Amino acid sequence: MKLIHVGAAVLNQIPLDWPGNQARIRAAIEEARNAGVSVLCLPELCITGYGCEDAFLSPNTVHRAWASLKLLLPATRGMIVSFGLPVLHQHGLFDCACLVADGEVVGLTAKRFLAGDGIHYEPRWFKPWPQQVRNDVVIEGETFPMGDLYYDCGGVRIGFEICEDAWVANRPGATLALKGVDIILNPSASHFAFGKLEIRKRFVLEGSRAFGTSYVYANLMGNEAGRAIYDGGALIASGGKLLATGPRFGFHDIDLVSATIDVEAIRLNQARTASFQPQLNSEDNCCVRVAFDFPAGKLSEENIPRATWETGVMLKEEEFTRAEALALFDYLRKSKSHGFIVSLSGGADSAATACLVHLMVALGLKELGADGFKAKLAHIANLSVTDDVRAVTRQLLTTVYQASENSGSVTRNAARAIATAIGAEHYDWEVGDVVRRYTETIESATGIKLDWAKHDIALQNIQARVRSPGIWLLANLKNALLLSTSNRSEAAVGYATMDGDTSGGLSPLAGIDKAWLRHWLRWMETNGPECLGPIPALKAINQQAPTAELRPAGRKQTDEDDLMPYAVLDAIERAAIRDKQGPLEVFALMRAQFPQYPSAQLGLWVERFFRLWSRNQWKRERYAPSFHLDDENLDPKTWCRFPILSGGFETELAELREVVAGQA
Repeated sequence: MKLIHVGAAVLNQIPLDWPGNQARIRAAIEEARNAGVSVLCLPELCITGYGCEDAFLSPNTVHRAWASLKLLLPATRGMIVSFGLPVLHQHGLFDCACLVADGEVVGLTAKRFLAGDGIHYEPRWFKPWPQQVRNDVVIEGETFPMGDLYYDCGGVRIGFEICEDAWVANRPGATLALKGVDIILNPSASHFAFGKLEIRKRFVLEGSRAFGTSYVYANLMGNEAGRAIYDGGALIASGGKLLATGPRFGFHDIDLVSATIDVEAIRLNQARTASFQPQLNSEDNCCVRVAFDFPAGKLSEENIPRATWETGVMLKEEEFTRAEALALFDYLRKSKSHGFIVSLSGGADSAATACLVHLMVALGLKELGADGFKAKLAHIANLSVTDDVRAVTRQLLTTVYQASENSGSVTRNAARAIATAIGAEHYDWEVGDVVRRYTETIESATGIKLDWAKHDIALQNIQARVRSPGIWLLANLKNALLLSTSNRSEAAVGYATMDGDTSGGLSPLAGIDKAWLRHWLRWMETNGPECLGPIPALKAINQQAPTAELRPAGRKQTDEDDLMPYAVLDAIERAAIRDKQGPLEVFALMRAQFPQYPSAQLGLWVERFFRLWSRNQWKRERYAPSFHLDDENLDPKTWCRFPILSGGFETELAELREVVAGQA
């Protein structure tokens, strides 16, 4: 047997945080050393942070990344460690994994396949490296091999698939297998999305089996740069068998998983595969050789702890809770804000937002303990942290119910009940006088008497907008971050008052649709996340029909009367925006999906969606940053782009009306 102890480190990094990123990398290396790890994989671009955006194109970023690497080299004595950083070569910038052995740079493997869809913009900054090409790169007067490289370290061959490389059909691992590579390292920056973990597991397991190797996968953790959430989940497999897994959505800066692999056993297993034919070149220019003495490894048991919430039937609900909680916590500490402010209307969206802050506190305290939680938020000087979740929540969350003349006792009482249940500091104030002063000013200036029959939208919007200055003032006084409460369904059709209920520095719900959010709130009322339990006070929210509550009570305003049933709206949105179907195709899909509604009604709703979608792109451009949760995001800065000015599907909608009329 030739036993080697390998490890994958998950890191919570910050773009361009040179001393912080170095410290976390150094700590991960030291933890790996103490665990007996000989080969350690760190995440993609871990030195700079993955989310540097256009700062990647700054010479300062490239130079400081290399300077950071040099400072970290002594920490790798007696180990093999892969670092991620950008490297400039022949006027092109490359996303590289730098292999270091015993304190010396061995070579730089450049990423072959760049992620350029959805949330990723890698081709904006980096160039893809061609297959089977090796160059020499000169950095600060020193020459290093660079390219599509693999490494022979003391007789053990190590290769790379860098994140996206493993997600394509023509994976580099297939070529590495022909060259007899023993270990494939995958340094990744793979953002969270619902259900994505199972895909990662498949390519790690199948890669280790089909390529006849051991496979080590490392990922980022946390809200690194603002929008993307990284869930960690390190993986180690060998010969198609999972050996070790790491936790997800952790609040710690570092998480290490390790396992012992038997190199000779994997080689012989590949030798028994009749279809395998090694590539027997007399010379291989892409192999870099270096001497390295591996310490004698010890057999170890599988390390596959899996939280029970990961195996339950409510996985999506649990993932949403934990992703949002971790993202909010990291946003709070990395932005140096002193807490959160929520305009708590007594409706579903604001209640969900407030509850997520409470859950952030609960999950953070559970994992970090009071001392660790306080240390992470050390920038909040007077924060007193105990094990009392509600007491800590009160210091970090302030909610306000802002009543206009159209607000009712149901929502006021619901807001108060939620704030009390989660422990938020809560205020209740009136904005009716401010609304009246604005309307009287406009009436006096224009000579127009405003009334609901003629000026419905204007009178609704002014109520929402006058709530913004006061809540912003409170946020400024507390040095806190105002959270916007808009959801994705509202964003799709612009059902929000710009500079009113859209006000905020962060919009944590803008990536989730209203129908599913209401489902999550019902789950939170009766079940809640594992080990935390429910929030029964949400009953006051869940028994209401969603309403903006901006029209007089006699008009009985509800969101779904204004728009359409949320289930229909969300289905239309998925078909039209995610799946890029035109109005006629969407109408056909809706007829099949919602046969209980007449064709004329469905046609009206489809037309309404496309008109509102086209008309309100300018609003989506101005929404506060949101968290990425799935492949149905509408954020134009990271996922779904659409022109602000367009033809508005007029031709297509005319055709739709003809089809609907023919079915009447």
